Amino acid sequence: MKDKRILYVSSEVVPYLAENEVSIQSYEFPKMINDLGGQIRIFMPRYGNINERRHQLHEVIRLSGMNLVVNDMDMPLIIKVASIPKERIQVYFIDNDEYFKRKATFTDEDGNLFPDNDERAIFFAKGVVETVKKLNWVPDVIHVHGWMAALLPVYLKHFYNDEGIFADTKIVTSVYNLGFEGSLDGKMKEKLAFDSIEGDSISKIDEPTFEGLMKLTIDHSDAIVVGSEDLNPTLTKYIESSEKPFLPFASVESIQELYTNFIKEEVL
Repeated sequence: MKDKRILYVSSEVVPYLAENEVSIQSYEFPKMINDLGGQIRIFMPRYGNINERRHQLHEVIRLSGMNLVVNDMDMPLIIKVASIPKERIQVYFIDNDEYFKRKATFTDEDGNLFPDNDERAIFFAKGVVETVKKLNWVPDVIHVHGWMAALLPVYLKHFYNDEGIFADTKIVTSVYNLGFEGSLDGKMKEKLAFDSIEGDSISKIDEPTFEGLMKLTIDHSDAIVVGSEDLNPTLTKYIESSEKPFLPFASVESIQELYTNFIKEEVL
């Protein structure tokens, strides 16, 4: 894996948010590749409950300043960066006051999903791609974790399909049980259609449930990693029937060799 460029895009990453299967694996996979001499970058949203002072986040002025259009609205993009202590791993944070300033990740204090979570996911996907373009850092592989990052494969296959920079980039998605109850905004498909992403390619989110969103992401990925030991049987069956290469769930102790072989033999 030496010198291979792998971009990790995640909803949650430790130590910036609490430990769960998404945030832990979003740290462990990059660390594995970093230890093997690979070049890695991590992107995540800059939620308002991340302590900027404690984690020493700072804005990158040369990357900030552009506006992203979400559902016909101009939304300013702010990029912040920090380093994971002792690991020499840089983490880039996608920020916007309208979408990410609130002091929570996905739900309000009563546990209700934020009504604009779909727009936040669109903004995050576009923000990652536009920042990578500005960095002029072309990844060999993009590995996606968590449902807030799930639209990235969709945008790369459609909205950014003509971007030559990503022509040879492969997309891997880890699929977890950690999701949400209910559904995202009922007009989510219309918002994707504004970016000319429409038709049968996004029919899985006619009703934007967690399961539908994961199926949509699987459809637009080149390979899949099973991130939960007892993954929802419906998603397991969908992965198996997709005919895409997939890595079954493995313990932390055995995952490094399995994962690196999977990337080298099935993805690259």
